[in-house]
Amino acid sequence: MISQPTGAEPDAAQNRRRPLRKKPWFWALVSLIAVVVTLTAMFIAAVPVSSAVLRPRLIGYLSDKLDSQVELGDLQVRAFPALRVEGTNLIIRKRGRQDVPPLISIKSFHVDANVTGLWRKHVQHVRVDGLDVNIAPDKTADGDDKKATTDDETGKKESGHKTEGDQHGMERDVIIDTLDSVDARVIIIPDEESKNPRIWAIHQLRMHKVGVNESMPFEATLTNGVPPGEIAVEGSFGPWHTDHEGDTPLGGNFDFAKADLGVFKGISGTLASKGSFAGALAALKVNGETDVPDFTITVGGHPFPLHVKYQALVDGTNGDTRLEDIDAKFLNSFLKAKGAVLDGPKGTDVGRTVSLDVVMDNARIEDIMTMAVKTPTPPMTGGLKLKTKFLLPPGDRDVSERLRLDGEFAIARARFTNYDIQQKIEELSKRARAQAAAAEKEHVVSNFQGGFKLADGRLDLPRLTFAVPGAAVRLAGAYGLKDEMLDFKGELLLDAKISETVTGMKSVLLKVIDPLFKQKDGTGSAIPIKISGSRTAPQFGLDVRRVFKRGN
Repeated sequence: MISQPTGAEPDAAQNRRRPLRKKPWFWALVSLIAVVVTLTAMFIAAVPVSSAVLRPRLIGYLSDKLDSQVELGDLQVRAFPALRVEGTNLIIRKRGRQDVPPLISIKSFHVDANVTGLWRKHVQHVRVDGLDVNIAPDKTADGDDKKATTDDETGKKESGHKTEGDQHGMERDVIIDTLDSVDARVIIIPDEESKNPRIWAIHQLRMHKVGVNESMPFEATLTNGVPPGEIAVEGSFGPWHTDHEGDTPLGGNFDFAKADLGVFKGISGTLASKGSFAGALAALKVNGETDVPDFTITVGGHPFPLHVKYQALVDGTNGDTRLEDIDAKFLNSFLKAKGAVLDGPKGTDVGRTVSLDVVMDNARIEDIMTMAVKTPTPPMTGGLKLKTKFLLPPGDRDVSERLRLDGEFAIARARFTNYDIQQKIEELSKRARAQAAAAEKEHVVSNFQGGFKLADGRLDLPRLTFAVPGAAVRLAGAYGLKDEMLDFKGELLLDAKISETVTGMKSVLLKVIDPLFKQKDGTGSAIPIKISGSRTAPQFGLDVRRVFKRGN
């Protein structure tokens, strides 16, 4: 037996009792591994890295939060080097609404996220392509609720039953930090099958803080259909109302530039409009201003500046607009109006009808004639007051042929810009007062008033009174806006007798016919007249047939 050297045994025992000393890098490595393991566990717990696991969770979450039926095409998940989810053909349909297109359909999308954001239920970025949002009318039936919900679904909700999304741990809402959409469409589906849907094409859309129960800021550029033009919009949308989309809050500002009014037959110009909107999708309060520096009515052919301020109530689910206040200025005239722009009769798809109540208490007749008359200078000047019903039905015909007016007007202190016509008016006034020989020059002004109706490009004046000192004209007839032809009949009322309107031998000879033209009250003269010809070459004459009838 070999014996140990003296002192060896105590040294070995001492070594066994001495603790192992680990270097600092060892503990740093252990800590790092622990952190990685923890984060990996958190990541796996928060996000399924398998499409087979993620697919039912995503469908369940969307089904629960939007109370909808959800379909999803292909879904791919990539975890490294960064998390990305790519999918196609996502369709979200309101429960029980197989009669209309899906509420939301997306051709393709991809989702980018990071671990930190996912732990907070935040998705960093989502991009969608080919997004269609279909706003359908509420489904109503006699005594039925607008929301179509099956008894089974109702029972689940009342009993507190959790959907698949809840069962998979998605109790909290997921927030998308930024969502970008390219070539999206908002489609307003009419409540009648005979009418075509209205489509808003949104070229670019960026939304922030996107979530079912969130107010989501957004910026968008879209194309307006009629009149065509680009609209830049920024504001906020939501929270989304799954039961009634029309109750979803919406607000913001808009800038509508370079809209071509030439698509409307009969008018032209380039429109720019700015304003704000607030309220719900089905009841938006809109305040705005519109400028058209070159507004032109084809009949007149003269461009002039038009500025309009307006307040309106817009139903974004069907496009109907209630114009609560319109305040317009053109040239030196002002106009106030209120009315509506509404869809056509039920069962038709003819377009929208504009109906207004128009009041002009501070206007000029020359401004109106600049709109409607082709001459370089307006034929008449003077103050104008007007009230009318304005109706513009839809259609492809010229605006002047579709426009309907029914109202009353008064023109004060009017003068004709044509020297010959004004001279004849002044001569008429003098002769009517038996002042044919007066040498002094007098500037005579005329006053007009009456009722009018405009339809199918024809202006009817069932009662028109034209007065100058010593004389008055009462007429009834029509004027064609396009052919500019006149057709009027009436009476010329003079303060003087016929024989008093001239001097010398003519006066003596005309005394014979004074009784024939005597007014009913025995004073002055009443001469039957007619006006025909064109606006540029009017023909004034005695209505001989009516004279003979009076004599008989």
